[in-house]
Amino acid sequence: MAIARIALPVGTWQLFDYWIPDGLSARRGDVVRVRLGARTHRGVVIAVDSASDFLERLQPVDSVCEGEQLPADIMELADFTSSYYQSPPGLAYALVTPPASMRRSSRDEAVTSKADARHPEPFRHALNDAQSQAVAMITAAASRFAALLLHGVTGSGKTDVYLAATEAAIRDGGQALILVPEINLTPQFEQRVRASLPDVRAVTLHSRLAAGARRKNWALAASGEAHVVLATRLGVFVPLPRLALVIVDEEHDDSYKQQDGVRYHARDLAVWRARKRQVPIVLGSATPSLETWTRAHAGRYALARLPERADIRARKPDIRFAPARGSGIRNALSRELHDALRQRLVAREQSLLFVNRRGYAPSLKCAACAWESQCPRCSARLVVHRQPEALRCHHCGHAALPPRACPECGNVDLLPVGFGTQRLEQTIRAEFPHARVVRIDRDTTQRKGSFAAVKQRIEEREVDILVGTQMLAKGHDFPRLTLVGVLGGDNALYSADFRATERLAALLMQVAGRAGRAELVGTVIVQTDFPDHLVYRTLAADDYAAFAEQLLVERRAAQLPPATRIALLGAEAHARKDVDEFLADAVTRAHALLEGDGDVEVFPALAPAMSKRDGFERGQVLVQSARRAPLQAFLVRWRDVLVASNAKRVRWALDVDPAAF
Repeated sequence: MAIARIALPVGTWQLFDYWIPDGLSARRGDVVRVRLGARTHRGVVIAVDSASDFLERLQPVDSVCEGEQLPADIMELADFTSSYYQSPPGLAYALVTPPASMRRSSRDEAVTSKADARHPEPFRHALNDAQSQAVAMITAAASRFAALLLHGVTGSGKTDVYLAATEAAIRDGGQALILVPEINLTPQFEQRVRASLPDVRAVTLHSRLAAGARRKNWALAASGEAHVVLATRLGVFVPLPRLALVIVDEEHDDSYKQQDGVRYHARDLAVWRARKRQVPIVLGSATPSLETWTRAHAGRYALARLPERADIRARKPDIRFAPARGSGIRNALSRELHDALRQRLVAREQSLLFVNRRGYAPSLKCAACAWESQCPRCSARLVVHRQPEALRCHHCGHAALPPRACPECGNVDLLPVGFGTQRLEQTIRAEFPHARVVRIDRDTTQRKGSFAAVKQRIEEREVDILVGTQMLAKGHDFPRLTLVGVLGGDNALYSADFRATERLAALLMQVAGRAGRAELVGTVIVQTDFPDHLVYRTLAADDYAAFAEQLLVERRAAQLPPATRIALLGAEAHARKDVDEFLADAVTRAHALLEGDGDVEVFPALAPAMSKRDGFERGQVLVQSARRAPLQAFLVRWRDVLVASNAKRVRWALDVDPAAF
């Protein structure tokens, strides 16, 4: 009897044995359907054997999914993802399994047909010397592994470098995988690919694609028919038989880190995959992560610089600072920013007001007592929304109508505290009633095609002032946009997250780069109480290199990444007592495993920044090591001990290389 050992998409570390009926042929890598309890699952055959410890209780394989066979390199990628990120193998294999087969609707057909029907006129920018040198460095590494950091200022033409390198890879018979951090960046990137490489077949892959279109595009990539795959982080798992080039745009972006389930980092897996396939990988950013920056300056990655904007007419924007508080502030706008907005309206130029908080106001507060709107399920404040009116939690989704009076003292004078995108939009409409104002945030771009429609209005000069969050900070090119105003940037300076300063600097430099990208001169006005802070001095000097080196000095002194390697054990339960007892026991077991081993340090349990979320009490344990290998070896042993402890009331997971703690 042939036995199939199968990885199923369930949160257990074991594989499942099934017998293969006569007439079915199953081999390693096949996607099969099997029953587990009352449910039918799609799983991946890991091995075929002739023996099993559970022979008398085995169920049969129901069917083998025709045409769904994972190649060896993707199987190896799933195995590495499971082992490195300490995640159950079935969940890792679920990431590489082809999208489920579903009957395609007429809507799916329409989306696919529309995408395939676009044939824009060929378009290509002439490369400058720095761009040409970068392309030469990439193409020189063809057919071997080489990682290259493409460090280019905003507007320096990194996309043109990507496209030229992609064209060379395709010309030699290869495929290119291009990863972008946000779904909203895929349409314009796809247009650039189609315009620059009109004879190339490009497909997109992301979670908002209709089921039929997603499966079709996956199949085109896996068969080798698609030359270019443009995808968000899940694209790192797509089979590509002729893979010749990997590109990770905005490599510093946190969106590449999966925050639940399998907590992988797509950028790091892309590097691993490129090394295994012996192909070059390009990591592009105006504000590289400190991890990538360190590797480039240590010689592990090559470094190509694009120090100037690609458009020779463009100049760096003028950076100014204005007070965030004081007598000159009216409705959150400083006098200088208010006047600058008026000047742009007169000149028929466009402005962007950036505030990284959606909703109307971050909180509702009583003017008479200390009451503030708190989520009953999370240790977070409820955000005031006006469209429609509600108090909403941006973490668990809880919503409630605002109270008419303070629940604590009965006072009816309840005040919205702070500014979100909705309130800022309302303010701008009141201050400039004739301006055409558009708000862009997660609330306004939920419907399919909504972001693309707004972007088209901006390009056709039907918008005067944009109010938005970080969705507008990266990758977008608006030639008529000459003013960027930043509100609320100081909030990040109060964060306990050790990466907060790095993230703020990257975000500000990205959003500042939206101003003055063509012949029109750009101005950036940042409202802050701390104009002499390192982040703002970096923005004014446009010197990310000096900023990165200063941060690295601080990280080494504090023994924080990238100077060290860390992992988190996170736990959650309905009762705080269960969390505390589980983590205390986990720390005790860890110390027993590490007795006499000084390479790994396990710290006492502590509460995360959000100690309660969606009704669950939360806690975490930090593990640290100067080197990756000892940390990984310890995590494997610790994980096995934790699995054997069989904690029933606690959900736990390990997070290797966490984005925050």
